[in-house]
Amino acid sequence: MAEITKGPWLDFERPIVELEERIRTLEASASSGGVDVAEEVQHLREKSAKLSTDIFAKLEPWQRVQLARHGRRPTTLDLVERIFADFHPLHGDRQFRDDPAIEGGFAWLEGRPLMFVGHQKGRDTRSNLRRNFGMAHPEGYRKSLRLMEMAERFGRPVVTFIDTPGAYPGLGAEERGQAEAIARNLREMAGLGVPTVAVVTGEGGSGGALALGVTDRIFMLENAIYSVISPEGCAAILWRDGGQSAEAAKAMRLTAADALNLGIIDGVIAEPVGGAHRDHDGAARAIKGQLLDALAGLDGLDSGTLREKRLQKYLAMGEWTERR
Repeated sequence: MAEITKGPWLDFERPIVELEERIRTLEASASSGGVDVAEEVQHLREKSAKLSTDIFAKLEPWQRVQLARHGRRPTTLDLVERIFADFHPLHGDRQFRDDPAIEGGFAWLEGRPLMFVGHQKGRDTRSNLRRNFGMAHPEGYRKSLRLMEMAERFGRPVVTFIDTPGAYPGLGAEERGQAEAIARNLREMAGLGVPTVAVVTGEGGSGGALALGVTDRIFMLENAIYSVISPEGCAAILWRDGGQSAEAAKAMRLTAADALNLGIIDGVIAEPVGGAHRDHDGAARAIKGQLLDALAGLDGLDSGTLREKRLQKYLAMGEWTERR
């Protein structure tokens, strides 16, 4: 059980982790004592696989929120090193500083040159403090726009990975024009003349996420979330009680399946059984396949057609009625 307590594991994952720990213990004892435990190990593996399938097939929205924030979930750079070749990071917004919460640069995807931009969280306390927990300052969004405009000049498609609780709301960020930086990204991304594809890999929070998300194609990992506010923030506003977060998550319809049904995204990328945090390589392969398909579908479209289709895509989102 010592392995389990090292975490981070979620409560609903613990039965699976306990079985896996038993398997590791049996295999260790067999190798040291020469005992044949193959049959018992196989039985436990089958039991673990079935349990994983059963648990992850009926997750509640709040559980998916927890998975989107999982401490073991692959970060943007974890995925970049598995998906792209020759990634060359570029830095700075040419106005204030480089923002470590945003990574970006030129890369290759199966022989196709492109520009990549994404939010970057840390893996531990120190790196999360340096990355500001993936919450970008205005210079981060200005850096991302600089890279996207560079991609347009070179005729390269843009791929973005979204994983942020939201844009940083601190005093300094507001003084340097956080709202303006996000608004400018929305406007300029809408008018880019090159193909653009976004993937929400973890948290897609508020305008901080949307600032990288006005793209021709938008996809979400199966256990990612996309919302205008966090469940905790929603609960604090509606019920003045952060303890109602699970109820808020259910009401907000923030899961990938909800976003697909609402017409907000173009597809859901299936995660390995047990979640992306348990199989980074499998998650990366799934994302890579979807990116290749999406970019192939945008090949051959001129800049005017891309802009017009993008405009119609966003105009078609949502419903409204007029009352007299």
